[in-house]
Amino acid sequence: MKRSIGLALAAAILVAGCAGGKQLLSQEETPQDIDWRKVATPHDRTRLRQWRQAWVAALAMARAAGAAEPMARDAMLLDPDRSLPGARLAVGRYRCRVVKLGARDAAAPAMATRDWTRCVVATTAGRTTFSLDGDQRLHGYLFDDTDARQVFLGTLALGDETRPMRYGRDARRDAAGFVERIGAARWRLILPYPGFESTLDLVDIVPIG
Repeated sequence: MKRSIGLALAAAILVAGCAGGKQLLSQEETPQDIDWRKVATPHDRTRLRQWRQAWVAALAMARAAGAAEPMARDAMLLDPDRSLPGARLAVGRYRCRVVKLGARDAAAPAMATRDWTRCVVATTAGRTTFSLDGDQRLHGYLFDDTDARQVFLGTLALGDETRPMRYGRDARRDAAGFVERIGAARWRLILPYPGFESTLDLVDIVPIG
């Protein structure tokens, strides 16, 4: 019973922030203190366990569709084994671009790179958030996991929607991934099996200034 209550409270923290509504809890726990596994939905825990499977499949699909040349131009971003210590993203402004691999629609390109856009890491009431602008906007929390990665749990907003959907309400809108550092001042957010379009999304993240 106590464990069930703890899970509900942990999930409530994430729901409150992602919904953009009133804070539901006034306690010292933050996503950095909470085990992300207690917050993530079963579907997202599965996606995160299968991150390498998604990556290998996406790369194979892109190569088979003739995307080997653009893939070679950004080998660092696309290398699943490229991971450096110090993964935690500092609070600040960044620019980001989304690379989509392994299209699930035969009419879509096997590799698609979107334009650079703004993204922000912020802290509110001790909780660290990551937000990505654009036509497909991400917003959610960053959880500490190991020195080599953080965990992102959030939701996707589309088009002219003005606020994020509640996490856990729609599995296709939920977003789950790992943040890794891949260069001196370069990170990536790995999103296996996103709800739309691709088999793997990679968000390329570099600081502004």
